[in-house]
Amino acid sequence: MAETLPFDAALRRRRHAAAAPGFGRVAFLHDLMAEELRERAGMVARPFADVLDLGGPRGIFPGAMRAALSASEAGVVVTDEDQLPFADASFDLVVSAGALTTVNDLPAARAGIRRVLRPDGPFVAAFVGGLSLVELRACLLAAEAAVTGGAGSHTAPMVEASAAAGLLARAGFAMPVADVERVTLRYASLFGLFDDLTAMGARSVLRQRRPLRRDVLAAAAAGFAAMADDDGKTGVTIEILHVAGWAPGPGQPSPKAPGSATTSLAAALKSRV
Repeated sequence: MAETLPFDAALRRRRHAAAAPGFGRVAFLHDLMAEELRERAGMVARPFADVLDLGGPRGIFPGAMRAALSASEAGVVVTDEDQLPFADASFDLVVSAGALTTVNDLPAARAGIRRVLRPDGPFVAAFVGGLSLVELRACLLAAEAAVTGGAGSHTAPMVEASAAAGLLARAGFAMPVADVERVTLRYASLFGLFDDLTAMGARSVLRQRRPLRRDVLAAAAAGFAAMADDDGKTGVTIEILHVAGWAPGPGQPSPKAPGSATTSLAAALKSRV
């Protein structure tokens, strides 16, 4: 069974743990997600006595139960996101920043989150989406094709924005919604980007992967440099998916017809007061 899973879970945990001590210097994307999640959770005008802060490189919600891949902080429950060790209906709110991009069994993770939520409890998350690092992907594919005549996969498959809300619906969440935010980072070289990805614990954890040959890497770096603007820096796209859904509960609006779902996550959160 493990051989069919897309990601190497042990490598993922090791990279998460290795990145933790120095994560602060590259926390800008995580901080952006965290700030937005706290703001959006705050739109739901009700008290949350029991909160689960799930995954991600560090906690984002004061006073919450923290569950993550490694015990980088005191009191952390160490677990994979798709194997939650909590009882049914344990939490009023689940928040997750940057944790769901490379989960092996994403349907199980979302079903588990719904299971541990109390009726009408919200789940609010942000994670990296499918259009991220398109420039890096293009450089690697072009370089490997030119040098070796073929191309392998060096970056992880990611959830597409168009599928994000549907994944919540299939996990049994009510009123699922999703927003997309795109951020452009700028790097003077491909190696600067690799350094940040390493420090974030975000290098590839694909189970089926192969090392980059030096000549391929050199060609990719040249291609990356060729894409630079006049200031010598190349823009790199990061797509952040913001999603929300509610555990089924009494008094919720009836599901909308297919194709008529709310597209504004903020508006949907404000409606649940």
